[in-house]
Amino acid sequence: MTYEFQIVVDSADPHTLADWWADMLGWDVEPSKEDFIREMVAAGHATEADTKTHKGVLVWREGQAILHPDGSGRRILFMLVPEEKTVKNRVHLDLRVGEDKREAELERLTALGAKELHRGRQGPHWWITIADPEGNELCLS
Repeated sequence: MTYEFQIVVDSADPHTLADWWADMLGWDVEPSKEDFIREMVAAGHATEADTKTHKGVLVWREGQAILHPDGSGRRILFMLVPEEKTVKNRVHLDLRVGEDKREAELERLTALGAKELHRGRQGPHWWITIADPEGNELCLS
């Protein structure tokens, strides 16, 4: 048996972090269904406190997803959590950008708010560990 899955990233500000990751990966921010949100509030299934406005659009406060642009359904969901990140991730993404593009990609991402953390090497393979604006680690390989 195989399963479909999405990756979920805890976040202090899911909409802003989703925007950052969508820009970084070249993915799309999942569009908000504003009419559906309003219907859920009007029917009493949600409250105004469950919503917010982000870039002029009504959204659910608790999370924001980004989608792979090929329409495959691959998705990363950024979820609101109350606590700050305090320790190293136990799971992270490796972005395979290629040896010839690694430094340029590092420069692009640090200009967007990433922070370089570490350079690693194992035999002929090497990578750069960076953190997104909220401190979540990922690697450029």
